Amino acid sequence: MKQRADAARKVEEFESIKARYDDAQELAELAASEDDSSVLAEVAGELQKLNDEVSDHETRALLGGRSDKNSAILQIQPGAGGTEAQDWAEMLFRMYSRWSETHGYSSEILDRLPGDEAGIKSVVIQVSGEYAYGYLKGETGVHRLVRISPFDANKRRHTSFAAVSVTPEVDDSIEIEIDDKDLRIDTYRSSGKGGQHVNTTDSAVRITHIPTKVSVQCQNERSQHRNREVAMKVLKSKLYQIELDKRRQVEQAEHSAKKEIAWGSQIRSYVMQPYQMVKDHRFNVEVGNVESVLDGYIDPFIKAYLTNGGKH
Repeated sequence: MKQRADAARKVEEFESIKARYDDAQELAELAASEDDSSVLAEVAGELQKLNDEVSDHETRALLGGRSDKNSAILQIQPGAGGTEAQDWAEMLFRMYSRWSETHGYSSEILDRLPGDEAGIKSVVIQVSGEYAYGYLKGETGVHRLVRISPFDANKRRHTSFAAVSVTPEVDDSIEIEIDDKDLRIDTYRSSGKGGQHVNTTDSAVRITHIPTKVSVQCQNERSQHRNREVAMKVLKSKLYQIELDKRRQVEQAEHSAKKEIAWGSQIRSYVMQPYQMVKDHRFNVEVGNVESVLDGYIDPFIKAYLTNGGKH
């Protein structure tokens, strides 16, 4: 019944686009016969909207993976470089938050560790909504920024790196068995901004899955119980991703993802000086407007990843 409902919705969306196109065509013919430029401009705007919607449907048609429909858990971690790299990590966090907002997804911070002076040392966010993981899965990798650093008094150009990891949220339809004896759970006092409110007890939680050495933490909530619940959600997501990677036999890809967050391992470069360009090195896709990309316009890179079958 769910598959039938999904199919019916797709047909309804297609028929709606076709009806709007037919209306626009009739209106264009009428406006042309009466030489009405204002109506023609209105029709051009409607056709652009239809073109964007068709492009979105074409991209979504490429999402057929088992977990593509799931929500996504996204983690950002700066590379070496102190404040500059931590600021870059926060810029990426804003970029994905803006992308989520413009595409109708909600984003929630699961864990955030602020930088010493600016930026963030790490952040984990959940992007909730249908196909969030399918769209964002290709963002996993190292992202490189080149700019005149606002933290350098001599105004020199700096290169910064940050690693992005995207895993699917594990929903109720996917069973992940975790034996309690395989877990090490540590509690500690939260740190960072807002500490005077959340520091009164050891509410922060770190969970380590001993067999895989996967470790996750959460300190956002005041309740230790809630922090543990959120940390378990992230842990299940990471363990599920490991299982998916094993089934797909992508050990080499896993190895690449563990490269040092530095030169030679980046999937995408964001250059602000001496010229303006964002380039995805996997598919040679370039966008000249860096500000628009940092404001959430990453759709060309997402589509390139999906049209190439997720291969790079």
